Amino acid sequence: MSLPLLFYIAALIAVGSAVLVVLNKNVVYSALLLVLCFFSLAIIYLLLEAYFLAVLEVFIYAGAIMVLFLFVIMLLNLGREKALEHFKYLQRGLSIFLVVLFFLGVFLLLLNDSSALHQPEGGFSAGGVYSLGEALFTKYLLPFEVASLLLLVALIGTVYLAKRKI
Repeated sequence: MSLPLLFYIAALIAVGSAVLVVLNKNVVYSALLLVLCFFSLAIIYLLLEAYFLAVLEVFIYAGAIMVLFLFVIMLLNLGREKALEHFKYLQRGLSIFLVVLFFLGVFLLLLNDSSALHQPEGGFSAGGVYSLGEALFTKYLLPFEVASLLLLVALIGTVYLAKRKI
């Protein structure tokens, strides 16, 4: 099987599962479909030779974040909400329009064999550890430090609130 065909299959699974996340009424099924979307994105990263980003996608998003989402959904015990009847037809029409628009875009992309889709040769890959580390500690050093301080403040606040309740 060729790599472009695998890429298109993974992209189709990602987009299809993302659409089903939005259209599904059961929140647990939506969360599981989101996990499928994350795994298909990890496959796309693997096909683009961004191995480190693929591992991060699986560990952080498909693993930790989705387990947190599932715990919150199950602890909240959300019931099914009844959709309003006049919004149901609007949602279906908009969904069909967006799906047709997506497939039209994919068809036009396949029809036009653009050279912009081909990856340039040589150098470091965009998803490699070296390029990610270099970008984080040179170009994005200040936002990286601000994000780390925000996470530290959130952690300290959580510990403080937990100690106060005990």
